[in-house]
Amino acid sequence: MKWNDHSKILGSHAFLGASKHGWLGDDPEKLRARYIRWLAVQRGTELHDLAAKLIKLGIELPQTTKTFDLYVNDAIGFRMRPEQPLYYSENCFGTADAIAWDEKTKFLRIHDLKTGEVPAKMEQLYIYAALFCLEYHQKPANMGFELRIYQNDGIEIDNPTGEMIFPIMEKIIQFDKVLNNIKGEL
Repeated sequence: MKWNDHSKILGSHAFLGASKHGWLGDDPEKLRARYIRWLAVQRGTELHDLAAKLIKLGIELPQTTKTFDLYVNDAIGFRMRPEQPLYYSENCFGTADAIAWDEKTKFLRIHDLKTGEVPAKMEQLYIYAALFCLEYHQKPANMGFELRIYQNDGIEIDNPTGEMIFPIMEKIIQFDKVLNNIKGEL
C-alpha cells in the first residue's frame, strides 16, 4: 500500500475528528454552538499570545476598562513576567499568565487573563502561588500576595494569607507522592 502524504497535519486535530467524537450526536444547531465554543478557545489562545508579546515589549494599550487593556497595562505597570511556567514535579506544574516577585518585600503578584464567559475561580491562582512557593523555597507565612483575575471588563482581587496557601502546598506534596507510588505499582 502506498499511503498518501499527510505530513502537513501531523500533530494537529480536526474539529470533526475521531478523538473528539461528541459531534456525532449533534444536529446542525448543536454543531454550530460547539464550533463557536471551539473558536472562542482558539481566540483566547491568540489573545494570551498577543498579551505576552505586548507585555514583553512594554507596549501599553489605551487606558480603557476593557479586560485585555487592563490586564496588559497592569502587567507592564507592575513589571510582571508573562507566561511563566511554575514547576513542582512532572505531576504538578502550570503557567502563570503574569507573575512578579519582589524579593525585598516578599510580595508575590499573579494575574490571570480570562477570555471566556464562565466565571473564573481564584483557586487556580492559589495553586500558582503554592507552586511558586514550592519551586522557589518560599514560606507563605512570610509573604504577601495579590492575585487578580481579569474577566468581563472587571478585576477580581484577592489577598490570601499564608495559612490559605500552605495547605495547598502540602496537598501538592502529598498527592505527588501518591501519584509516584501509583506509577511505581503499574
